[in-house]
Amino acid sequence: ILTVGLSYVLAALNIPYPLDNSFLINIPDDVVSNLAFPDFSKVMKSDFIVAVAAITLIASIESLLSIKAIDKLDPQSRRSNVNKDLKALGLATTLSGFLGGLNVVTVIARSSVNVNNGATNRSANFLHALFLVVFVLLFQDQLRKIPLAALAAILVYTGYKLATPKTINKISKIGKEQTVIFLVTLISTLFTNLITGISAGIVVTFIIHAIINKDVGFFLSHVAKPNVLLFKEKDGDNYYVSVKYFCTFINFYKLKSKLDVIPENEDVILDFSLCNFVDDTVMEGLDNYTETFTKKGGSIEIIGLDKHETDSHHPFAIRKILPLDKLKPIERYFTKRQSLLESTASDFSLSYRAQKNTDTGFLSDFVFFRTREIPYTYNTLSEENQRYMLFDVEFTEGAFIAKEVVKTTVMHINLDCDIPVFTLDKEGLLGFKYSLAGFKDIIIDKHPDFNKRFFLSGGNTNEIQSLFNDELILFLESHPYYHIESNGSSLLILKKERLLSVQEVKAMLYFGQQFYRLVQKGQKQL
Repeated sequence: ILTVGLSYVLAALNIPYPLDNSFLINIPDDVVSNLAFPDFSKVMKSDFIVAVAAITLIASIESLLSIKAIDKLDPQSRRSNVNKDLKALGLATTLSGFLGGLNVVTVIARSSVNVNNGATNRSANFLHALFLVVFVLLFQDQLRKIPLAALAAILVYTGYKLATPKTINKISKIGKEQTVIFLVTLISTLFTNLITGISAGIVVTFIIHAIINKDVGFFLSHVAKPNVLLFKEKDGDNYYVSVKYFCTFINFYKLKSKLDVIPENEDVILDFSLCNFVDDTVMEGLDNYTETFTKKGGSIEIIGLDKHETDSHHPFAIRKILPLDKLKPIERYFTKRQSLLESTASDFSLSYRAQKNTDTGFLSDFVFFRTREIPYTYNTLSEENQRYMLFDVEFTEGAFIAKEVVKTTVMHINLDCDIPVFTLDKEGLLGFKYSLAGFKDIIIDKHPDFNKRFFLSGGNTNEIQSLFNDELILFLESHPYYHIESNGSSLLILKKERLLSVQEVKAMLYFGQQFYRLVQKGQKQL
Protein backbone atom coordinates (compact mmCIF):
# COMPACT_ATOMS: atom_id res chain seq x y z
CA ILE A 1 0.00 0.00 0.00
CA LEU A 2 2.83 2.38 0.88
CA THR A 3 4.74 1.81 -2.37
CA VAL A 4 1.61 2.07 -4.53
CA GLY A 5 0.68 5.34 -2.83
CA LEU A 6 4.23 6.60 -3.23
CA SER A 7 4.15 5.82 -6.96
CA TYR A 8 1.14 8.11 -7.41
CA VAL A 9 2.82 10.88 -5.43
CA LEU A 10 5.96 10.63 -7.60
CA ALA A 11 3.85 10.61 -10.75
CA ALA A 12 2.01 13.76 -9.62
CA LEU A 13 5.36 15.48 -9.01
CA ASN A 14 6.71 14.27 -12.38
CA ILE A 15 9.47 12.37 -10.59
CA PRO A 16 10.45 9.08 -12.26
CA TYR A 17 9.85 5.93 -10.22
CA PRO A 18 13.21 5.13 -8.55
CA LEU A 19 13.08 1.35 -9.10
CA ASP A 20 13.81 -0.45 -12.33
CA ASN A 21 11.25 -2.92 -13.68
CA SER A 22 13.56 -5.82 -12.81
CA PHE A 23 12.97 -5.02 -9.10
CA LEU A 24 9.16 -4.90 -9.43
CA ILE A 25 6.38 -7.45 -9.82
CA ASN A 26 6.12 -8.48 -13.45
CA ILE A 27 2.58 -8.93 -14.75
CA PRO A 28 2.01 -9.35 -18.52
CA ASP A 29 -0.37 -6.97 -20.27
CA ASP A 30 -2.50 -9.84 -21.56
CA VAL A 31 -2.69 -12.52 -18.90
CA VAL A 32 -4.68 -15.02 -20.98
CA SER A 33 -2.36 -14.96 -24.00
CA ASN A 34 0.68 -15.38 -21.75
CA LEU A 35 -0.44 -18.62 -20.14
CA ALA A 36 2.48 -21.09 -20.20
CA PHE A 37 1.53 -24.60 -21.18
CA PRO A 38 3.54 -27.57 -19.84
CA ASP A 39 6.73 -28.80 -21.45
CA PHE A 40 7.40 -32.49 -20.80
CA SER A 41 10.87 -32.60 -22.34
CA LYS A 42 12.54 -32.83 -18.89
CA VAL A 43 10.22 -35.42 -17.36
CA MET A 44 12.98 -38.00 -16.88
CA LYS A 45 15.68 -35.51 -15.84
CA SER A 46 16.91 -35.63 -12.23
CA ASP A 47 16.49 -31.88 -11.64
CA PHE A 48 12.85 -32.13 -12.75
CA ILE A 49 12.16 -35.10 -10.46
CA VAL A 50 13.81 -33.36 -7.48
CA ALA A 51 11.83 -30.18 -8.11
CA VAL A 52 8.51 -32.04 -8.35
CA ALA A 53 9.24 -34.05 -5.18
CA ALA A 54 10.25 -30.90 -3.30
CA ILE A 55 7.18 -28.94 -4.37
CA THR A 56 4.87 -31.86 -3.57
CA LEU A 57 6.40 -32.39 -0.13
CA ILE A 58 6.45 -28.70 0.76
CA ALA A 59 2.89 -28.12 -0.43
CA SER A 60 1.57 -31.21 1.37
CA ILE A 61 3.30 -30.40 4.67
CA GLU A 62 2.24 -26.75 4.59
CA SER A 63 -1.33 -27.73 3.75
CA LEU A 64 -1.49 -30.35 6.52
CA LEU A 65 -0.14 -27.91 9.10
CA SER A 66 -2.57 -25.22 7.97
CA ILE A 67 -5.51 -27.65 8.07
CA LYS A 68 -4.53 -28.70 11.59
CA ALA A 69 -4.30 -25.06 12.73
CA ILE A 70 -7.63 -24.09 11.15
CA ASP A 71 -9.42 -27.00 12.83
CA LYS A 72 -8.36 -25.44 16.14
CA LEU A 73 -9.73 -22.04 15.09
CA ASP A 74 -13.06 -23.32 13.80
CA PRO A 75 -15.79 -22.06 16.18
CA GLN A 76 -17.98 -25.02 15.16
CA SER A 77 -15.24 -27.51 16.16
CA ARG A 78 -15.38 -29.38 12.86
CA ARG A 79 -12.60 -31.74 11.81
CA SER A 80 -11.31 -31.55 8.25
CA ASN A 81 -11.21 -34.59 6.00
CA VAL A 82 -7.46 -34.50 5.35
CA ASN A 83 -7.50 -37.20 2.68
CA LYS A 84 -10.20 -35.38 0.74
CA ASP A 85 -8.36 -32.05 1.05
CA LEU A 86 -5.07 -33.51 -0.21
CA LYS A 87 -6.82 -35.11 -3.19
CA ALA A 88 -8.45 -31.77 -4.02
CA LEU A 89 -5.12 -29.95 -3.73
CA GLY A 90 -3.46 -32.53 -5.98
CA LEU A 91 -6.14 -32.15 -8.65
CA ALA A 92 -6.06 -28.34 -8.41
CA THR A 93 -2.25 -28.32 -8.68
CA THR A 94 -2.42 -30.52 -11.79
CA LEU A 95 -4.92 -28.21 -13.49
CA SER A 96 -2.93 -25.15 -12.42
CA GLY A 97 0.25 -26.65 -13.86
CA PHE A 98 -1.41 -27.25 -17.24
CA LEU A 99 -2.22 -23.52 -17.33
CA GLY A 100 1.26 -22.45 -16.27
CA GLY A 101 0.29 -21.75 -12.66
CA LEU A 102 1.96 -22.54 -9.35
CA ASN A 103 1.06 -25.40 -7.04
CA VAL A 104 -2.10 -24.98 -4.96
CA VAL A 105 -1.71 -25.06 -1.16
CA THR A 106 -3.77 -24.37 1.93
CA VAL A 107 -2.23 -21.40 3.74
CA ILE A 108 -2.89 -20.38 7.32
CA ALA A 109 -2.85 -16.62 6.63
CA ARG A 110 -5.85 -16.61 4.29
CA SER A 111 -7.80 -19.20 6.27
CA SER A 112 -7.26 -17.52 9.64
CA VAL A 113 -8.39 -14.17 8.22
CA ASN A 114 -11.50 -15.87 6.87
CA VAL A 115 -12.31 -17.47 10.24
CA ASN A 116 -11.64 -14.26 12.17
CA ASN A 117 -14.07 -12.42 9.89
CA GLY A 118 -16.91 -14.89 10.36
CA ALA A 119 -16.38 -17.26 7.42
CA THR A 120 -17.92 -20.69 7.99
CA ASN A 121 -17.79 -22.56 4.65
CA ARG A 122 -15.83 -23.06 1.42
CA SER A 123 -17.37 -20.03 -0.29
CA ALA A 124 -14.84 -17.85 1.57
CA ASN A 125 -11.95 -19.46 -0.33
CA PHE A 126 -13.82 -19.14 -3.63
CA LEU A 127 -14.46 -15.44 -3.08
CA HIS A 128 -10.83 -14.93 -2.09
CA ALA A 129 -9.71 -16.49 -5.38
CA LEU A 130 -12.28 -14.41 -7.27
CA PHE A 131 -11.00 -11.18 -5.72
CA LEU A 132 -7.44 -12.17 -6.61
CA VAL A 133 -8.41 -12.69 -10.26
CA VAL A 134 -10.20 -9.32 -10.29
CA PHE A 135 -7.10 -7.57 -8.91
CA VAL A 136 -4.84 -9.19 -11.51
CA LEU A 137 -7.17 -8.26 -14.36
CA LEU A 138 -8.25 -4.77 -13.26
CA PHE A 139 -5.42 -3.41 -11.10
CA GLN A 140 -2.34 -4.49 -13.02
CA ASP A 141 -0.75 -1.02 -12.99
CA GLN A 142 -0.96 -0.80 -9.21
CA LEU A 143 0.46 -4.31 -8.70
CA ARG A 144 3.41 -3.52 -10.98
CA LYS A 145 4.51 -0.79 -8.55
CA ILE A 146 5.10 -3.26 -5.68
CA PRO A 147 8.84 -4.03 -5.21
CA LEU A 148 9.94 -7.66 -5.03
CA ALA A 149 11.94 -6.66 -1.94
CA ALA A 150 8.65 -6.00 -0.10
CA LEU A 151 7.49 -9.56 -0.82
CA ALA A 152 10.92 -10.90 0.13
CA ALA A 153 10.74 -9.04 3.44
CA ILE A 154 7.39 -10.67 4.17
CA LEU A 155 8.86 -14.12 3.48
CA VAL A 156 11.93 -13.43 5.63
CA TYR A 157 9.78 -12.18 8.50
CA THR A 158 7.48 -15.20 8.18
CA GLY A 159 10.49 -17.52 8.29
CA TYR A 160 11.90 -15.68 11.31
CA LYS A 161 8.63 -16.12 13.20
CA LEU A 162 9.04 -19.88 12.78
CA ALA A 163 12.42 -19.86 14.53
CA THR A 164 12.42 -16.97 16.99
CA PRO A 165 14.24 -17.30 20.33
CA LYS A 166 10.79 -17.44 21.94
CA THR A 167 9.88 -20.41 19.74
CA ILE A 168 13.13 -22.22 20.56
CA ASN A 169 12.59 -21.61 24.27
CA LYS A 170 9.03 -22.93 24.00
CA ILE A 171 10.28 -26.08 22.28
CA SER A 172 13.04 -26.60 24.85
CA LYS A 173 10.44 -26.73 27.64
CA ILE A 174 9.07 -29.94 26.13
CA GLY A 175 12.48 -31.57 26.46
CA LYS A 176 16.14 -31.01 25.67
CA GLU A 177 15.99 -33.54 22.85
CA GLN A 178 13.38 -31.38 21.10
CA THR A 179 15.83 -28.47 20.93
CA VAL A 180 18.43 -30.71 19.28
CA ILE A 181 15.91 -32.01 16.74
CA PHE A 182 14.67 -28.50 15.96
CA LEU A 183 18.16 -27.02 15.48
CA VAL A 184 19.34 -29.92 13.32
CA THR A 185 16.28 -29.56 11.09
CA LEU A 186 16.65 -25.77 10.90
CA ILE A 187 20.38 -25.72 10.13
CA SER A 188 20.09 -28.57 7.61
CA THR A 189 17.29 -26.73 5.82
CA LEU A 190 19.23 -23.44 5.68
CA PHE A 191 22.40 -25.02 4.28
CA THR A 192 20.72 -27.54 1.92
CA ASN A 193 17.00 -27.63 1.15
CA LEU A 194 13.71 -28.41 2.83
CA ILE A 195 13.61 -32.09 1.87
CA THR A 196 17.12 -32.68 3.22
CA GLY A 197 16.31 -30.70 6.36
CA ILE A 198 13.15 -32.65 7.10
CA SER A 199 14.89 -35.95 6.34
CA ALA A 200 17.74 -35.03 8.70
CA GLY A 201 15.20 -34.15 11.41
CA ILE A 202 13.43 -37.50 11.03
CA VAL A 203 16.69 -39.46 11.18
CA VAL A 204 17.94 -37.53 14.23
CA THR A 205 14.57 -38.00 15.97
CA PHE A 206 14.71 -41.77 15.46
CA ILE A 207 18.33 -41.90 16.70
CA ILE A 208 17.48 -39.87 19.81
CA HIS A 209 14.48 -42.09 20.56
CA ALA A 210 16.69 -45.18 20.23
CA ILE A 211 19.28 -43.62 22.59
CA ILE A 212 16.61 -42.68 25.15
CA ASN A 213 15.10 -46.15 25.01
CA LYS A 214 18.59 -47.75 24.97
CA ASP A 215 17.41 -50.35 22.45
CA VAL A 216 17.01 -49.70 18.72
CA GLY A 217 15.83 -53.28 18.24
CA PHE A 218 12.75 -52.52 20.35
CA PHE A 219 11.45 -50.15 17.65
CA LEU A 220 12.51 -52.28 14.69
CA SER A 221 10.95 -55.47 16.07
CA HIS A 222 7.56 -53.91 16.84
CA VAL A 223 7.11 -51.21 14.19
CA ALA A 224 5.18 -53.49 11.82
CA LYS A 225 3.06 -55.15 14.53
CA PRO A 226 -0.52 -54.02 15.19
CA ASN A 227 -0.34 -52.16 18.48
CA VAL A 228 -3.76 -50.51 18.88
CA LEU A 229 -6.92 -52.28 20.07
CA LEU A 230 -10.32 -50.56 19.97
CA PHE A 231 -13.68 -51.82 21.20
CA LYS A 232 -16.81 -50.52 22.90
CA GLU A 233 -17.19 -51.94 26.38
CA LYS A 234 -20.40 -53.88 26.89
CA ASP A 235 -21.09 -52.77 30.45
CA GLY A 236 -20.57 -49.08 29.70
CA ASP A 237 -21.08 -46.44 27.06
CA ASN A 238 -17.40 -45.64 26.57
CA TYR A 239 -14.93 -46.79 23.94
CA TYR A 240 -11.74 -48.44 25.16
CA VAL A 241 -8.47 -48.01 23.24
CA SER A 242 -5.35 -49.92 24.33
CA VAL A 243 -1.87 -49.15 22.95
CA LYS A 244 1.04 -51.62 23.18
CA TYR A 245 4.81 -51.54 22.62
CA PHE A 246 5.49 -47.92 21.61
CA CYS A 247 3.65 -44.99 20.05
CA THR A 248 5.70 -42.33 18.23
CA PHE A 249 5.63 -40.28 15.04
CA ILE A 250 6.47 -43.52 13.20
CA ASN A 251 3.23 -45.35 14.01
CA PHE A 252 0.92 -42.63 15.38
CA TYR A 253 -1.21 -43.05 12.26
CA LYS A 254 -2.41 -46.41 13.63
CA LEU A 255 -3.82 -44.74 16.74
CA LYS A 256 -5.24 -41.83 14.72
CA SER A 257 -7.10 -44.21 12.41
CA LYS A 258 -8.83 -45.76 15.44
CA LEU A 259 -9.72 -42.43 17.06
CA ASP A 260 -11.07 -41.06 13.78
CA VAL A 261 -13.81 -43.71 13.62
CA ILE A 262 -15.12 -42.85 17.10
CA PRO A 263 -17.94 -40.26 17.17
CA GLU A 264 -16.67 -37.10 18.82
CA ASN A 265 -19.58 -36.96 21.28
CA GLU A 266 -18.58 -40.29 22.88
CA ASP A 267 -16.40 -41.00 25.92
CA VAL A 268 -13.04 -42.69 25.27
CA ILE A 269 -10.65 -44.43 27.67
CA LEU A 270 -7.14 -44.42 26.16
CA ASP A 271 -4.88 -46.90 27.97
CA PHE A 272 -1.07 -46.72 27.67
CA SER A 273 -0.33 -49.16 30.50
CA LEU A 274 1.07 -51.70 27.97
CA CYS A 275 3.05 -49.06 26.07
CA ASN A 276 6.70 -48.45 27.02
CA PHE A 277 7.45 -45.32 25.00
CA VAL A 278 5.28 -42.35 23.95
CA ASP A 279 6.82 -39.35 22.18
CA ASP A 280 5.87 -35.66 22.06
CA THR A 281 4.18 -35.96 18.65
CA VAL A 282 1.66 -38.40 20.10
CA MET A 283 1.10 -36.37 23.27
CA GLU A 284 0.45 -33.19 21.28
CA GLY A 285 -1.80 -35.01 18.84
CA LEU A 286 -3.84 -36.51 21.68
CA ASP A 287 -4.17 -33.07 23.24
CA ASN A 288 -5.77 -31.87 20.00
CA TYR A 289 -8.11 -34.88 19.94
CA THR A 290 -9.07 -34.29 23.58
CA GLU A 291 -9.91 -30.66 22.88
CA THR A 292 -12.02 -31.60 19.85
CA PHE A 293 -13.94 -34.32 21.72
CA THR A 294 -14.58 -31.97 24.64
CA LYS A 295 -16.06 -29.30 22.35
CA LYS A 296 -18.42 -31.87 20.82
CA GLY A 297 -19.65 -33.17 24.20
CA GLY A 298 -17.40 -36.24 24.40
CA SER A 299 -14.19 -36.88 26.31
CA ILE A 300 -10.85 -38.67 26.08
CA GLU A 301 -9.23 -39.76 29.33
CA ILE A 302 -5.67 -41.04 29.17
CA ILE A 303 -4.69 -43.71 31.70
CA GLY A 304 -1.64 -45.91 32.19
CA LEU A 305 1.06 -43.21 32.09
CA ASP A 306 1.46 -42.84 35.86
CA LYS A 307 4.51 -45.13 35.96
CA HIS A 308 6.21 -43.63 32.90
CA GLU A 309 9.29 -41.53 33.55
CA THR A 310 9.67 -38.09 31.99
CA ASP A 311 12.38 -35.43 32.06
CA SER A 312 10.01 -32.46 31.92
CA HIS A 313 6.82 -31.15 33.49
CA HIS A 314 5.51 -30.25 30.04
CA PRO A 315 2.33 -32.18 29.06
CA PHE A 316 3.90 -33.07 25.68
CA ALA A 317 7.13 -34.47 27.15
CA ILE A 318 8.32 -37.96 26.17
CA ARG A 319 7.00 -40.72 28.45
CA LYS A 320 9.07 -43.87 28.84
CA ILE A 321 9.49 -47.03 30.90
CA LEU A 322 13.00 -48.49 30.90
CA PRO A 323 14.08 -51.87 32.35
CA LEU A 324 15.36 -50.35 35.61
CA ASP A 325 12.50 -47.85 36.02
CA LYS A 326 10.62 -50.31 38.25
CA LEU A 327 13.20 -49.49 40.93
CA LYS A 328 12.51 -45.75 40.73
CA PRO A 329 9.71 -43.79 42.44
CA ILE A 330 6.67 -43.06 40.27
CA GLU A 331 5.64 -39.78 41.89
CA ARG A 332 8.33 -37.56 40.35
CA TYR A 333 5.94 -36.02 37.83
CA PHE A 334 2.19 -36.16 38.25
CA THR A 335 0.13 -37.05 35.22
CA LYS A 336 -3.23 -35.40 34.66
CA ARG A 337 -4.90 -38.56 35.98
CA GLN A 338 -2.88 -38.43 39.20
CA SER A 339 -3.76 -34.77 39.72
CA LEU A 340 -7.44 -35.58 39.23
CA LEU A 341 -7.16 -38.55 41.61
CA GLU A 342 -5.73 -36.19 44.22
CA SER A 343 -8.70 -33.86 43.71
CA THR A 344 -11.09 -36.81 43.90
CA ALA A 345 -9.55 -37.90 47.20
CA SER A 346 -10.17 -34.42 48.57
CA ASP A 347 -13.81 -34.49 47.39
CA PHE A 348 -14.38 -37.78 49.24
CA SER A 349 -12.44 -36.63 52.35
CA LEU A 350 -9.69 -39.16 51.64
CA SER A 351 -5.92 -38.86 51.52
CA TYR A 352 -3.92 -39.52 48.35
CA ARG A 353 -0.52 -41.18 48.10
CA ALA A 354 1.13 -41.81 44.72
CA GLN A 355 4.09 -43.80 46.09
CA LYS A 356 4.47 -47.54 45.66
CA ASN A 357 3.43 -49.78 48.55
CA THR A 358 4.94 -53.27 48.67
CA ASP A 359 2.76 -54.39 51.60
CA THR A 360 0.29 -56.43 49.54
CA GLY A 361 -0.17 -59.52 51.72
CA PHE A 362 -3.74 -58.57 52.64
CA LEU A 363 -4.79 -59.15 49.01
CA SER A 364 -3.68 -62.79 48.91
CA ASP A 365 -6.67 -63.77 51.10
CA PHE A 366 -9.02 -63.11 48.18
CA VAL A 367 -9.79 -65.67 45.47
CA PHE A 368 -9.05 -63.23 42.66
CA PHE A 369 -5.42 -62.69 43.77
CA ARG A 370 -4.74 -66.11 45.30
CA THR A 371 -2.61 -67.42 42.41
CA ARG A 372 -1.23 -64.08 41.27
CA GLU A 373 2.00 -62.34 42.20
CA ILE A 374 1.51 -58.75 43.40
CA PRO A 375 4.73 -56.69 43.59
CA TYR A 376 3.14 -53.43 44.76
CA THR A 377 0.18 -51.05 44.76
CA TYR A 378 0.25 -47.31 43.99
CA ASN A 379 -1.99 -44.25 43.59
CA THR A 380 -3.73 -45.02 46.88
CA LEU A 381 -6.82 -43.14 48.07
CA SER A 382 -7.60 -44.00 51.69
CA GLU A 383 -9.34 -42.93 54.87
CA GLU A 384 -7.21 -41.90 57.80
CA ASN A 385 -8.05 -45.13 59.66
CA GLN A 386 -7.42 -47.21 56.47
CA ARG A 387 -10.99 -48.54 56.45
CA TYR A 388 -11.48 -47.58 52.80
CA MET A 389 -8.63 -47.95 50.33
CA LEU A 390 -8.79 -47.61 46.56
CA PHE A 391 -5.58 -48.12 44.61
CA ASP A 392 -3.98 -49.19 41.36
CA VAL A 393 -2.32 -52.58 41.54
CA GLU A 394 0.10 -54.37 39.26
CA PHE A 395 0.14 -58.15 39.26
CA THR A 396 1.41 -60.99 37.10
CA GLU A 397 -0.28 -64.16 35.97
CA GLY A 398 1.24 -67.13 34.21
CA ALA A 399 4.93 -68.00 34.18
CA PHE A 400 7.98 -67.92 31.93
CA ILE A 401 7.06 -66.98 28.34
CA ALA A 402 3.34 -66.99 29.24
CA LYS A 403 3.87 -64.49 32.04
CA GLU A 404 1.71 -61.40 31.63
CA VAL A 405 1.66 -58.14 33.57
CA VAL A 406 -1.79 -56.76 34.35
CA LYS A 407 -2.67 -53.40 35.91
CA THR A 408 -6.05 -52.74 37.45
CA THR A 409 -7.83 -50.59 40.03
CA VAL A 410 -9.44 -52.16 43.11
CA MET A 411 -11.13 -51.04 46.32
CA HIS A 412 -10.48 -52.69 49.69
CA ILE A 413 -12.76 -52.15 52.69
CA ASN A 414 -12.12 -53.34 56.25
CA LEU A 415 -15.35 -54.34 57.99
CA ASP A 416 -16.44 -53.50 61.54
CA CYS A 417 -17.88 -56.99 62.06
CA ASP A 418 -17.36 -60.34 60.38
CA ILE A 419 -19.61 -61.41 57.52
CA PRO A 420 -19.86 -64.64 55.50
CA VAL A 421 -17.16 -65.40 52.94
CA PHE A 422 -18.59 -65.00 49.42
CA THR A 423 -17.80 -64.09 45.83
CA LEU A 424 -20.22 -62.10 43.66
CA ASP A 425 -19.78 -61.57 39.95
CA LYS A 426 -21.70 -61.09 36.74
CA GLU A 427 -23.26 -64.29 35.46
CA GLY A 428 -21.17 -65.40 32.49
CA LEU A 429 -17.70 -66.65 31.68
CA LEU A 430 -16.17 -65.80 35.07
CA GLY A 431 -19.09 -67.43 36.84
CA PHE A 432 -18.61 -70.49 34.65
CA LYS A 433 -14.93 -70.62 35.68
CA TYR A 434 -15.90 -70.45 39.36
CA SER A 435 -18.37 -73.30 38.87
CA LEU A 436 -15.62 -75.43 37.30
CA ALA A 437 -13.44 -74.68 40.32
CA GLY A 438 -16.09 -76.13 42.62
CA PHE A 439 -18.01 -72.97 43.54
CA LYS A 440 -21.78 -73.39 43.42
CA ASP A 441 -24.22 -70.65 42.51
CA ILE A 442 -26.32 -69.70 45.54
CA ILE A 443 -29.97 -69.01 44.74
CA ILE A 444 -31.73 -66.13 46.51
CA ASP A 445 -35.45 -66.81 46.97
CA LYS A 446 -37.97 -64.41 45.38
CA HIS A 447 -35.30 -62.69 43.27
CA PRO A 448 -35.22 -64.47 39.89
CA ASP A 449 -33.73 -61.47 38.06
CA PHE A 450 -30.83 -61.30 40.51
CA ASN A 451 -30.22 -65.06 40.18
CA LYS A 452 -30.19 -64.73 36.40
CA ARG A 453 -27.78 -61.78 36.28
CA PHE A 454 -25.34 -62.60 39.12
CA PHE A 455 -23.20 -65.56 40.15
CA LEU A 456 -23.07 -65.72 43.96
CA SER A 457 -20.96 -68.37 45.68
CA GLY A 458 -19.63 -69.11 49.15
CA GLY A 459 -19.26 -71.70 51.87
CA ASN A 460 -22.10 -70.91 54.28
CA THR A 461 -25.20 -70.77 52.07
CA ASN A 462 -27.70 -69.90 54.82
CA GLU A 463 -25.69 -66.97 56.18
CA ILE A 464 -25.06 -65.61 52.68
CA GLN A 465 -28.77 -65.83 51.81
CA SER A 466 -29.59 -63.97 55.01
CA LEU A 467 -27.00 -61.27 54.28
CA PHE A 468 -28.33 -60.60 50.77
CA ASN A 469 -31.64 -59.08 51.84
CA ASP A 470 -34.11 -57.18 49.64
CA GLU A 471 -32.45 -53.80 50.16
CA LEU A 472 -28.96 -55.06 49.24
CA ILE A 473 -30.22 -56.93 46.17
CA LEU A 474 -32.16 -53.87 44.94
CA PHE A 475 -28.98 -51.82 45.31
CA LEU A 476 -26.93 -54.34 43.28
CA GLU A 477 -29.56 -54.61 40.55
CA SER A 478 -29.68 -50.83 40.09
CA HIS A 479 -25.90 -50.33 39.72
CA PRO A 480 -23.28 -51.47 37.19
CA TYR A 481 -21.65 -54.87 37.65
CA TYR A 482 -18.68 -55.21 40.02
CA HIS A 483 -16.66 -58.23 41.09
CA ILE A 484 -17.09 -58.34 44.88
CA GLU A 485 -15.37 -60.68 47.33
CA SER A 486 -15.54 -61.09 51.07
CA ASN A 487 -12.87 -62.92 53.05
CA GLY A 488 -14.90 -62.59 56.23
CA SER A 489 -13.29 -59.45 57.63
CA SER A 490 -12.90 -57.26 54.54
CA LEU A 491 -14.27 -56.64 51.04
CA LEU A 492 -12.55 -56.48 47.66
CA ILE A 493 -14.30 -54.62 44.82
CA LEU A 494 -13.07 -54.81 41.23
CA LYS A 495 -14.73 -53.54 38.05
CA LYS A 496 -12.40 -54.35 35.13
CA GLU A 497 -9.00 -55.92 34.64
CA ARG A 498 -7.56 -52.57 33.59
CA LEU A 499 -6.87 -49.22 35.20
CA LEU A 500 -10.00 -47.17 35.76
CA SER A 501 -10.60 -43.64 34.58
CA VAL A 502 -11.16 -40.92 37.16
CA GLN A 503 -14.92 -40.97 36.54
CA GLU A 504 -14.92 -44.74 37.05
CA VAL A 505 -12.90 -44.29 40.25
CA LYS A 506 -15.52 -41.88 41.59
CA ALA A 507 -18.28 -44.34 40.73
CA MET A 508 -16.42 -47.18 42.47
CA LEU A 509 -15.84 -45.08 45.60
CA TYR A 510 -19.53 -44.25 45.83
CA PHE A 511 -20.57 -47.83 45.12
CA GLY A 512 -18.13 -49.24 47.67
CA GLN A 513 -19.20 -46.88 50.43
CA GLN A 514 -22.90 -47.59 49.87
CA PHE A 515 -22.35 -51.34 49.59
CA TYR A 516 -20.33 -51.31 52.84
CA ARG A 517 -23.11 -49.42 54.62
CA LEU A 518 -25.78 -51.87 53.47
CA VAL A 519 -23.68 -54.95 54.32
CA GLN A 520 -22.92 -53.68 57.81
CA LYS A 521 -26.55 -52.76 58.33
CA GLY A 522 -27.76 -56.17 57.15
CA GLN A 523 -25.22 -58.08 59.24
CA LYS A 524 -26.18 -56.23 62.42
CA GLN A 525 -29.84 -57.13 61.85
CA LEU A 526 -29.05 -60.87 61.71
